[in-house]
Amino acid sequence: MPTVSIITITYNAERFLERTIQSVVAQQATDFEYVIIDGASTDGTLDIIKRYEKHITTWVSEPDRGLYDAMNKGLHRARGQYVWFMNAGDELYDPQTLPSLLAKSKATQADVYYSDALFVRDDDKHIGIPVGLRSQVTPHTLPHTLKWQDMALGMKVCHQAFVAKRAIAPDYPTDNLSADLDWEIRCLKAAQTVEFLPFILCKYLVGGLSVQQHRRSLIDRFNVLVTHFGLLTTLLNHGRILWRSARFSAR
Repeated sequence: MPTVSIITITYNAERFLERTIQSVVAQQATDFEYVIIDGASTDGTLDIIKRYEKHITTWVSEPDRGLYDAMNKGLHRARGQYVWFMNAGDELYDPQTLPSLLAKSKATQADVYYSDALFVRDDDKHIGIPVGLRSQVTPHTLPHTLKWQDMALGMKVCHQAFVAKRAIAPDYPTDNLSADLDWEIRCLKAAQTVEFLPFILCKYLVGGLSVQQHRRSLIDRFNVLVTHFGLLTTLLNHGRILWRSARFSAR
């Protein structure tokens, strides 16, 4: 059983996928598997996958019911002790990222590891150009002692900078655009030990499904928070969220 399963979800992402795969191939480690779940792409995605097939442990290309259905397929195919999602366009931060994570996991065996993420641009002229660390360019501060209660004001940790033991990882709800927030909260609730990593885990490509459908994403986030924190608390916290966002924008 490998220590880490890196899982990439992709659909018609020929523009971005190779960067993700190359960041995995560049890792100076062997104790991991690489799983790619493709949603029956019709562009050049499959050509890219086949080009790197010797570096991919397993892959499948078939229709799915959306992003989180595909992520569940990845979870079910994974064999590693830990699962780590690195979707098309995202990258492991540098070639020492996985070796550093593996060394830490062997030393401490925490249930969850997390860190900061470097945001990079997704536009026609500036693909991959750094924007800044998530904790610096968004209102979300990053606590060094993370608890599930810290998610009351939203997603404290970028999903690609969150690595969980497969044994505590639940399936994603497939009808919620904030399912990654729900997943992180459930992982943290189940975790006995959670550890901050003093190095950056990933480069996160700004954009994606929740940005493209922003209004529905906000409604779905509200519903996730109500599920875990209750209606009254969530209403009060959304006042804090609005105040925090206004204060951050003013800076």
